[in-house]
Amino acid sequence: MSNVLKIAPSSPPPPQLPPLATQLFAEFLGTAGLLCAVIGSGIMAERLSGGNMGLALLANTLVTVFALYVLIETLGPISGAHFNPLVTLVIFSKTASNSHISSKKYTYLAILFIAFQLLGAILGAWLANAMFDLNVLQLSTKLRGGWTAAGQFTGFGQWLAEAVATAGLIVVILRSGAANVHAKASALVACYIGAAYWFTASTSFANPAAVMGRMFSDSFAGIAPVSAIGFIASQAIGALAGVYISHYLEHSQKSPTQNTL
Repeated sequence: MSNVLKIAPSSPPPPQLPPLATQLFAEFLGTAGLLCAVIGSGIMAERLSGGNMGLALLANTLVTVFALYVLIETLGPISGAHFNPLVTLVIFSKTASNSHISSKKYTYLAILFIAFQLLGAILGAWLANAMFDLNVLQLSTKLRGGWTAAGQFTGFGQWLAEAVATAGLIVVILRSGAANVHAKASALVACYIGAAYWFTASTSFANPAAVMGRMFSDSFAGIAPVSAIGFIASQAIGALAGVYISHYLEHSQKSPTQNTL
């Protein structure tokens, strides 16, 4: 029998990330597409619903769910499909803590990602306005919490809803990664946002970029600039809560305790 050197097949090299410019373009394109879908479907729904706000919200919800799923599936392999500054900060912070790469690099990347997300959100709003023959440059007057002209505070429930919605979103995203169900992440995120449209008083923006884009359309999905700060602050608090909840669940999963009666 001849001696044959058998070499075990080497493991495939890790996938190479696309160039940074491509990742930034994907974040820009995805956020623009998401905001265009949210605002455009809101305008169409309002025009066709005959004043039935429930029907308009249902149409707006379905379009958002479908668009979000498609965008995550198509652009996720390129940039991770964050489309959300808080998601970027959470994911990059988690990655930096588990990597030998300096945190300065991740900070730099996060700033770039967020800048392109915000630019994409504004472009998406302008594009939706233009498609429906509205003034491209406009600001929303739809108050969603804040102080009215009479000096009366309103909308605490909507701000609380944004904290709840964002906390849930962060938990879904982080748990989908921890549970190794990346293939289901797009469906999980889209389904969660669709559900949160209806169980939160704010219709679940859960995204500072969404707030930015919606300020530039005085339509069904718009938000007045005076309400934006409260929404973003609530989202940031919710994101922190989501991180801590996910961390607790992950820690408990790694160190199970024996249940006794």
